[in-house]
Amino acid sequence: MYYETTKELLAFIKKSPTAFHAIEEMQARLTEDGFQVLSEKEHWKLTPGGKYVVTRNHSALIAFTIPEKESWKFHIIASHSDSPSFKIKENPEIVVEKTYVKLNVEKYGGMLMAPWFDRPLSIAGRVIVRKDGKLEEKLIDFDRNLVMIPNLAIHMNREANSGVSYNPQKDMLPLFSMGGSDVSLQKLLSTQLDVEEKDILSHDLFLYNRMEGSIWGAENEFASSARLDDLQCAFASLKGFLGAQKQDCIAVHCVLDNEEVGSGTKQGAASTFLKDTLLRINSGLGRTYEEYLMTLADSFMISADNAHALHPNYTDKADPVNHPLLNKGIVIKYNANQKYCTDAVSAAVFKDLCDRAGVPWQTFVNRSDIPGGSTLGNISNTQVPMNTVDIGLPQLSMHSPYETAGVRDTEYFVKAAKEFFA
Repeated sequence: MYYETTKELLAFIKKSPTAFHAIEEMQARLTEDGFQVLSEKEHWKLTPGGKYVVTRNHSALIAFTIPEKESWKFHIIASHSDSPSFKIKENPEIVVEKTYVKLNVEKYGGMLMAPWFDRPLSIAGRVIVRKDGKLEEKLIDFDRNLVMIPNLAIHMNREANSGVSYNPQKDMLPLFSMGGSDVSLQKLLSTQLDVEEKDILSHDLFLYNRMEGSIWGAENEFASSARLDDLQCAFASLKGFLGAQKQDCIAVHCVLDNEEVGSGTKQGAASTFLKDTLLRINSGLGRTYEEYLMTLADSFMISADNAHALHPNYTDKADPVNHPLLNKGIVIKYNANQKYCTDAVSAAVFKDLCDRAGVPWQTFVNRSDIPGGSTLGNISNTQVPMNTVDIGLPQLSMHSPYETAGVRDTEYFVKAAKEFFA
Protein backbone atom coordinates (compact mmCIF):
# COMPACT_ATOMS: atom_id res chain seq x y z
CA MET A 1 0.00 0.00 0.00
CA TYR A 2 2.86 2.38 0.80
CA TYR A 3 4.31 2.00 -2.69
CA GLU A 4 0.97 2.44 -4.42
CA THR A 5 0.30 5.64 -2.48
CA THR A 6 3.80 6.93 -3.29
CA LYS A 7 3.31 6.16 -6.98
CA GLU A 8 0.02 8.08 -6.87
CA LEU A 9 1.83 10.99 -5.23
CA LEU A 10 4.51 11.08 -7.91
CA ALA A 11 1.86 10.97 -10.65
CA PHE A 12 0.03 13.85 -8.96
CA ILE A 13 3.21 15.92 -8.76
CA LYS A 14 3.99 15.27 -12.42
CA LYS A 15 0.62 16.81 -13.32
CA SER A 16 1.32 19.79 -11.03
CA PRO A 17 4.34 21.75 -12.31
CA THR A 18 2.96 24.97 -10.77
CA ALA A 19 0.48 25.95 -8.06
CA PHE A 20 -2.11 26.66 -10.77
CA HIS A 21 -1.82 23.13 -12.15
CA ALA A 22 -1.90 21.57 -8.67
CA ILE A 23 -5.17 23.36 -7.89
CA GLU A 24 -6.66 22.40 -11.26
CA GLU A 25 -5.75 18.75 -10.64
CA MET A 26 -7.25 18.78 -7.12
CA GLN A 27 -10.44 20.44 -8.31
CA ALA A 28 -10.77 17.85 -11.09
CA ARG A 29 -10.51 15.02 -8.55
CA LEU A 30 -13.03 16.68 -6.28
CA THR A 31 -15.61 17.33 -9.01
CA GLU A 32 -15.19 13.75 -10.20
CA ASP A 33 -16.18 12.74 -6.66
CA GLY A 34 -19.34 14.86 -6.87
CA PHE A 35 -18.20 18.15 -5.33
CA GLN A 36 -20.11 21.22 -6.47
CA VAL A 37 -17.95 24.12 -7.63
CA LEU A 38 -18.76 27.43 -5.90
CA SER A 39 -17.75 30.94 -6.94
CA GLU A 40 -16.87 33.71 -4.51
CA LYS A 41 -18.73 36.06 -6.89
CA GLU A 42 -22.08 34.29 -6.44
CA HIS A 43 -24.54 33.40 -3.68
CA TRP A 44 -23.95 30.04 -2.04
CA LYS A 45 -26.81 27.63 -1.37
CA LEU A 46 -25.53 25.04 1.09
CA THR A 47 -27.40 22.00 2.32
CA PRO A 48 -26.70 19.24 4.85
CA GLY A 49 -24.99 16.37 3.06
CA GLY A 50 -23.53 18.75 0.47
CA LYS A 51 -19.98 18.67 -0.90
CA TYR A 52 -18.42 21.89 -2.19
CA VAL A 53 -15.18 23.36 -3.53
CA VAL A 54 -14.11 26.97 -4.10
CA THR A 55 -10.88 28.45 -5.46
CA ARG A 56 -9.21 31.85 -5.26
CA ASN A 57 -6.74 33.12 -7.86
CA HIS A 58 -6.81 29.60 -9.34
CA SER A 59 -3.86 28.87 -7.02
CA ALA A 60 -5.63 28.25 -3.68
CA LEU A 61 -8.50 25.88 -2.96
CA ILE A 62 -10.88 25.03 -0.14
CA ALA A 63 -13.11 21.95 -0.29
CA PHE A 64 -15.63 21.19 2.45
CA THR A 65 -18.43 18.81 3.33
CA ILE A 66 -21.45 19.42 5.53
CA PRO A 67 -22.67 16.33 7.38
CA GLU A 68 -26.32 15.30 7.41
CA LYS A 69 -26.52 15.69 11.17
CA GLU A 70 -25.85 19.00 12.85
CA SER A 71 -22.19 19.68 13.58
CA TRP A 72 -20.61 22.56 15.50
CA LYS A 73 -16.94 22.07 14.70
CA PHE A 74 -14.60 22.47 11.74
CA HIS A 75 -11.88 19.92 11.14
CA ILE A 76 -9.32 21.57 8.84
CA ILE A 77 -6.10 20.39 7.21
CA ALA A 78 -4.22 23.29 5.63
CA SER A 79 -1.23 22.90 3.30
CA HIS A 80 0.22 24.99 0.48
CA SER A 81 0.40 24.71 -3.30
CA ASP A 82 3.57 26.66 -4.14
CA SER A 83 7.24 25.65 -4.20
CA PRO A 84 10.46 27.64 -4.72
CA SER A 85 11.29 28.23 -8.37
CA PHE A 86 12.38 30.85 -10.87
CA LYS A 87 9.68 33.15 -12.25
CA ILE A 88 10.05 34.53 -15.76
CA LYS A 89 10.13 38.31 -15.92
CA GLU A 90 8.37 40.52 -18.42
CA ASN A 91 10.30 41.05 -21.71
CA PRO A 92 12.36 37.99 -20.84
CA GLU A 93 14.72 37.53 -23.80
CA ILE A 94 18.31 38.68 -23.35
CA VAL A 95 20.59 38.37 -26.40
CA VAL A 96 24.23 37.53 -25.63
CA GLU A 97 26.92 38.43 -28.16
CA LYS A 98 24.35 38.06 -30.97
CA THR A 99 24.75 34.32 -30.44
CA TYR A 100 22.67 33.08 -27.51
CA VAL A 101 19.27 34.01 -26.15
CA LYS A 102 18.71 33.55 -22.42
CA LEU A 103 15.63 34.31 -20.33
CA ASN A 104 15.49 36.88 -17.57
CA VAL A 105 14.19 35.27 -14.35
CA GLU A 106 13.94 36.06 -10.65
CA LYS A 107 13.86 33.86 -7.58
CA TYR A 108 10.50 32.84 -6.15
CA GLY A 109 11.01 31.74 -2.56
CA GLY A 110 14.16 30.60 -0.80
CA MET A 111 15.61 27.80 -2.84
CA LEU A 112 18.84 25.85 -3.08
CA MET A 113 20.19 27.32 -6.33
CA ALA A 114 23.05 24.93 -7.13
CA PRO A 115 20.84 21.90 -7.98
CA TRP A 116 19.13 23.91 -10.74
CA PHE A 117 22.24 23.78 -12.94
CA ASP A 118 22.72 21.37 -15.84
CA ARG A 119 19.34 19.67 -15.77
CA PRO A 120 16.53 19.85 -18.36
CA LEU A 121 13.90 22.40 -17.39
CA SER A 122 10.57 23.41 -18.83
CA ILE A 123 8.15 26.31 -18.43
CA ALA A 124 4.60 26.24 -17.06
CA GLY A 125 2.08 28.60 -15.49
CA ARG A 126 -0.82 30.74 -16.63
CA VAL A 127 -1.29 33.20 -19.46
CA ILE A 128 -3.91 35.95 -19.77
CA VAL A 129 -5.18 36.33 -23.34
CA ARG A 130 -7.73 38.55 -25.03
CA LYS A 131 -10.45 36.70 -26.91
CA ASP A 132 -13.65 38.18 -28.40
CA GLY A 133 -13.20 41.35 -26.37
CA LYS A 134 -12.79 39.49 -23.08
CA LEU A 135 -9.84 38.40 -20.99
CA GLU A 136 -9.33 34.67 -20.48
CA GLU A 137 -6.94 32.80 -18.23
CA LYS A 138 -5.24 29.77 -19.78
CA LEU A 139 -2.95 27.25 -18.15
CA ILE A 140 0.12 26.23 -20.07
CA ASP A 141 2.77 23.54 -19.68
CA PHE A 142 5.25 23.12 -22.50
CA ASP A 143 5.99 19.65 -21.09
CA ARG A 144 9.27 19.29 -22.96
CA ASN A 145 12.94 19.99 -22.36
CA LEU A 146 12.93 23.69 -23.20
CA VAL A 147 15.65 25.51 -21.24
CA MET A 148 18.73 24.76 -19.13
CA ILE A 149 20.98 26.72 -16.77
CA PRO A 150 24.54 25.79 -17.80
CA ASN A 151 27.23 25.63 -15.15
CA LEU A 152 30.63 27.27 -15.53
CA ALA A 153 33.34 24.69 -16.25
CA ILE A 154 35.83 23.86 -13.50
CA HIS A 155 38.66 25.14 -15.76
CA MET A 156 37.19 28.65 -15.61
CA ASN A 157 36.37 28.54 -11.92
CA ARG A 158 39.00 26.57 -10.03
CA GLU A 159 37.29 27.41 -6.72
CA ALA A 160 33.97 25.83 -7.74
CA ASN A 161 34.37 22.96 -5.27
CA SER A 162 35.50 25.23 -2.47
CA GLY A 163 32.22 27.03 -2.12
CA VAL A 164 30.52 29.34 -4.60
CA SER A 165 28.11 32.22 -4.07
CA TYR A 166 25.54 32.43 -6.85
CA ASN A 167 24.14 35.71 -8.14
CA PRO A 168 20.58 35.10 -9.39
CA GLN A 169 20.77 37.92 -11.94
CA LYS A 170 24.05 36.69 -13.45
CA ASP A 171 24.47 32.98 -12.77
CA MET A 172 20.92 31.61 -12.89
CA LEU A 173 19.56 32.77 -16.25
CA PRO A 174 18.47 29.81 -18.41
CA LEU A 175 19.64 29.30 -21.99
CA PHE A 176 16.64 29.44 -24.33
CA SER A 177 17.89 29.43 -27.95
CA MET A 178 20.61 30.38 -30.39
CA GLY A 179 20.43 33.93 -31.62
CA GLY A 180 19.62 35.02 -35.14
CA SER A 181 16.22 33.31 -35.41
CA ASP A 182 12.78 34.83 -34.96
CA VAL A 183 11.85 32.49 -32.15
CA SER A 184 10.64 34.10 -28.91
CA LEU A 185 8.83 32.98 -25.81
CA GLN A 186 5.82 35.02 -26.94
CA LYS A 187 5.79 33.15 -30.24
CA LEU A 188 6.01 29.77 -28.52
CA LEU A 189 3.17 30.77 -26.20
CA SER A 190 0.97 31.83 -29.13
CA THR A 191 1.62 28.56 -30.95
CA GLN A 192 0.99 26.44 -27.85
CA LEU A 193 -2.23 28.30 -26.99
CA ASP A 194 -3.36 28.86 -30.59
CA VAL A 195 -3.81 32.60 -30.14
CA GLU A 196 -2.31 35.66 -31.81
CA GLU A 197 0.85 37.06 -30.19
CA LYS A 198 -0.80 40.48 -29.84
CA ASP A 199 -3.59 38.90 -27.77
CA ILE A 200 -1.21 37.58 -25.10
CA LEU A 201 -1.36 40.32 -22.48
CA SER A 202 0.41 38.92 -19.41
CA HIS A 203 1.66 35.76 -17.72
CA ASP A 204 2.77 34.07 -14.51
CA LEU A 205 5.33 31.57 -15.79
CA PHE A 206 7.82 29.47 -13.84
CA LEU A 207 10.69 27.11 -14.56
CA TYR A 208 10.31 23.54 -13.35
CA ASN A 209 12.53 20.49 -13.18
CA ARG A 210 11.72 17.89 -15.86
CA MET A 211 13.23 14.96 -13.96
CA GLU A 212 10.39 12.61 -13.04
CA GLY A 213 9.83 11.33 -9.54
CA SER A 214 11.48 8.04 -8.60
CA ILE A 215 11.46 5.34 -5.95
CA TRP A 216 14.94 4.12 -5.09
CA GLY A 217 17.26 2.71 -2.42
CA ALA A 218 18.58 -0.72 -1.45
CA GLU A 219 15.04 -1.75 -0.52
CA ASN A 220 13.18 0.93 -2.51
CA GLU A 221 12.66 2.84 0.70
CA PHE A 222 13.17 6.37 -0.67
CA ALA A 223 11.11 8.58 -2.97
CA SER A 224 12.49 11.63 -4.75
CA SER A 225 10.69 14.29 -6.75
CA ALA A 226 10.34 17.98 -7.36
CA ARG A 227 7.90 19.91 -5.14
CA LEU A 228 7.52 17.37 -2.32
CA ASP A 229 7.34 20.48 -0.14
CA ASP A 230 4.41 20.86 0.06
CA LEU A 231 2.52 18.80 -2.53
CA GLN A 232 3.22 15.67 -0.50
CA CYS A 233 1.07 17.02 2.34
CA ALA A 234 -1.53 18.52 -0.03
CA PHE A 235 -1.91 15.20 -1.83
CA ALA A 236 -2.14 13.15 1.39
CA SER A 237 -4.69 15.58 2.84
CA LEU A 238 -6.83 15.34 -0.31
CA LYS A 239 -6.64 11.55 -0.44
CA GLY A 240 -7.59 11.25 3.23
CA PHE A 241 -10.35 13.83 2.78
CA LEU A 242 -11.89 11.96 -0.14
CA GLY A 243 -11.59 8.61 1.61
CA ALA A 244 -13.09 9.62 4.97
CA GLN A 245 -16.74 9.25 6.04
CA LYS A 246 -16.93 12.87 7.31
CA GLN A 247 -20.12 12.31 9.35
CA ASP A 248 -19.36 14.18 12.59
CA CYS A 249 -17.63 17.41 11.54
CA ILE A 250 -17.59 20.05 8.86
CA ALA A 251 -14.52 18.70 7.09
CA VAL A 252 -12.28 21.22 5.32
CA HIS A 253 -9.41 20.49 2.91
CA CYS A 254 -7.55 23.80 2.51
CA VAL A 255 -4.62 24.48 0.17
CA LEU A 256 -3.23 28.01 0.25
CA ASP A 257 -0.70 29.72 -2.01
CA ASN A 258 2.44 31.83 -1.55
CA GLU A 259 3.67 30.21 1.67
CA GLU A 260 7.19 30.27 0.26
CA VAL A 261 7.15 34.07 0.03
CA GLY A 262 5.45 34.90 3.32
CA SER A 263 1.74 34.17 2.70
CA GLY A 264 0.86 37.86 2.51
CA THR A 265 -1.37 37.69 -0.58
CA LYS A 266 -5.10 37.49 -1.22
CA GLN A 267 -4.73 33.72 -1.66
CA GLY A 268 -2.18 33.13 1.12
CA ALA A 269 -2.50 32.12 4.76
CA ALA A 270 -2.52 35.78 5.84
CA SER A 271 -5.52 36.47 3.61
CA THR A 272 -9.19 36.17 4.52
CA PHE A 273 -9.77 33.23 2.16
CA LEU A 274 -10.19 30.61 4.88
CA LYS A 275 -12.02 33.03 7.18
CA ASP A 276 -14.38 34.14 4.40
CA THR A 277 -15.16 30.54 3.48
CA LEU A 278 -15.86 29.46 7.06
CA LEU A 279 -18.08 32.50 7.61
CA ARG A 280 -20.06 31.71 4.46
CA ILE A 281 -20.49 28.11 5.60
CA ASN A 282 -21.75 29.42 8.93
CA SER A 283 -24.23 31.84 7.35
CA GLY A 284 -25.26 29.18 4.82
CA LEU A 285 -26.32 27.03 7.77
CA GLY A 286 -28.42 29.92 9.11
CA ARG A 287 -26.18 30.59 12.10
CA THR A 288 -25.23 33.85 13.79
CA TYR A 289 -21.76 35.34 14.07
CA GLU A 290 -21.69 34.40 17.75
CA GLU A 291 -22.42 30.81 16.77
CA TYR A 292 -19.52 31.03 14.31
CA LEU A 293 -17.22 32.00 17.17
CA MET A 294 -18.63 29.14 19.23
CA THR A 295 -17.86 26.75 16.37
CA LEU A 296 -14.27 28.00 16.08
CA ALA A 297 -13.77 27.44 19.80
CA ASP A 298 -14.44 23.71 19.38
CA SER A 299 -12.62 23.34 16.04
CA PHE A 300 -9.17 21.98 15.22
CA MET A 301 -6.69 22.65 12.43
CA ILE A 302 -3.72 20.62 11.22
CA SER A 303 -1.16 22.86 9.55
CA ALA A 304 0.68 20.46 7.24
CA ASP A 305 4.02 21.53 5.79
CA ASN A 306 6.99 19.21 5.36
CA ALA A 307 9.69 18.87 8.02
CA HIS A 308 13.47 18.44 8.02
CA ALA A 309 14.66 14.86 8.49
CA LEU A 310 18.01 14.04 10.06
CA HIS A 311 20.63 14.42 7.31
CA PRO A 312 23.08 11.50 7.02
CA ASN A 313 26.04 13.83 6.33
CA TYR A 314 25.10 16.68 8.68
CA THR A 315 23.81 15.12 11.89
CA ASP A 316 25.32 18.06 13.79
CA LYS A 317 22.72 20.40 12.24
CA ALA A 318 19.86 18.66 14.06
CA ASP A 319 18.58 18.83 17.62
CA PRO A 320 20.31 16.14 19.74
CA VAL A 321 17.08 14.20 20.36
CA ASN A 322 14.22 15.70 18.32
CA HIS A 323 15.45 14.79 14.83
CA PRO A 324 12.92 12.96 12.62
CA LEU A 325 13.85 10.08 10.33
CA LEU A 326 12.46 9.08 6.96
CA ASN A 327 9.80 6.34 7.04
CA LYS A 328 9.30 6.72 10.79
CA GLY A 329 6.04 8.63 10.77
CA ILE A 330 4.42 12.05 10.81
CA VAL A 331 6.48 14.85 12.35
CA ILE A 332 5.02 17.12 15.06
CA LYS A 333 6.85 20.47 14.92
CA TYR A 334 7.55 22.61 18.00
CA ASN A 335 8.99 26.10 18.46
CA ALA A 336 9.12 28.11 21.68
CA ASN A 337 8.91 31.39 19.73
CA GLN A 338 5.67 30.34 18.04
CA LYS A 339 7.02 29.85 14.53
CA TYR A 340 4.88 26.71 14.83
CA CYS A 341 1.45 26.56 16.49
CA THR A 342 1.98 23.31 18.37
CA ASP A 343 1.37 23.49 22.11
CA ALA A 344 0.73 20.86 24.78
CA VAL A 345 -3.00 20.67 23.99
CA SER A 346 -2.75 20.41 20.19
CA ALA A 347 0.19 18.01 20.37
CA ALA A 348 -1.74 15.70 22.69
CA VAL A 349 -4.78 15.79 20.41
CA PHE A 350 -2.68 14.91 17.37
CA LYS A 351 -0.72 12.16 19.11
CA ASP A 352 -3.98 10.59 20.22
CA LEU A 353 -5.29 10.90 16.65
CA CYS A 354 -2.23 9.11 15.26
CA ASP A 355 -2.51 6.37 17.87
CA ARG A 356 -6.16 5.80 16.91
CA ALA A 357 -5.21 5.74 13.22
CA GLY A 358 -2.41 3.29 13.91
CA VAL A 359 0.37 5.45 12.47
CA PRO A 360 3.67 6.46 14.08
CA TRP A 361 4.58 10.02 14.99
CA GLN A 362 7.85 11.75 15.83
CA THR A 363 8.97 15.20 16.94
CA PHE A 364 11.01 18.04 15.46
CA VAL A 365 12.58 21.02 17.19
CA ASN A 366 15.37 23.14 15.69
CA ARG A 367 18.78 23.24 17.29
CA SER A 368 18.58 26.10 19.77
CA ASP A 369 21.31 28.00 17.91
CA ILE A 370 19.85 27.50 14.40
CA PRO A 371 16.62 29.43 13.78
CA GLY A 372 14.08 27.72 11.54
CA GLY A 373 11.46 29.04 9.18
CA SER A 374 7.79 29.57 9.89
CA THR A 375 4.82 28.05 8.11
CA LEU A 376 1.17 28.75 7.41
CA GLY A 377 -0.36 27.62 10.72
CA ASN A 378 0.47 30.59 12.93
CA ILE A 379 -0.32 33.00 10.07
CA SER A 380 -3.75 31.39 9.47
CA ASN A 381 -4.48 31.60 13.19
CA THR A 382 -4.45 35.39 13.03
CA GLN A 383 -7.58 35.11 10.87
CA VAL A 384 -9.24 31.98 12.27
CA PRO A 385 -8.05 31.32 15.84
CA MET A 386 -8.46 27.70 16.90
CA ASN A 387 -6.43 24.88 18.40
CA THR A 388 -3.78 24.08 15.79
CA VAL A 389 -0.90 21.65 15.47
CA ASP A 390 1.97 22.07 13.02
CA ILE A 391 3.03 18.82 11.40
CA GLY A 392 4.85 17.65 8.31
CA LEU A 393 6.36 14.67 6.57
CA PRO A 394 10.13 14.18 6.99
CA GLN A 395 12.29 14.97 3.98
CA LEU A 396 15.83 15.73 2.87
CA SER A 397 17.04 18.50 0.53
CA MET A 398 14.13 20.82 1.26
CA HIS A 399 13.78 23.58 -1.36
CA SER A 400 15.90 21.71 -3.88
CA PRO A 401 14.37 21.10 -7.34
CA TYR A 402 14.66 17.38 -6.47
CA GLU A 403 13.78 16.50 -2.87
CA THR A 404 13.79 13.17 -1.03
CA ALA A 405 11.29 11.54 1.36
CA GLY A 406 10.42 8.08 2.64
CA VAL A 407 8.01 5.81 0.78
CA ARG A 408 6.00 5.00 3.92
CA ASP A 409 5.25 8.46 5.27
CA THR A 410 2.70 9.66 2.69
CA GLU A 411 0.44 6.72 3.49
CA TYR A 412 0.85 7.42 7.21
CA PHE A 413 -0.57 10.91 6.70
CA VAL A 414 -3.40 9.61 4.48
CA LYS A 415 -4.48 7.31 7.31
CA ALA A 416 -4.24 10.08 9.91
CA ALA A 417 -6.24 12.44 7.66
CA LYS A 418 -8.97 9.85 7.22
CA GLU A 419 -9.23 9.42 10.96
CA PHE A 420 -9.26 13.19 11.52
CA PHE A 421 -11.96 13.94 8.96
CA ALA A 422 -14.06 11.01 10.18
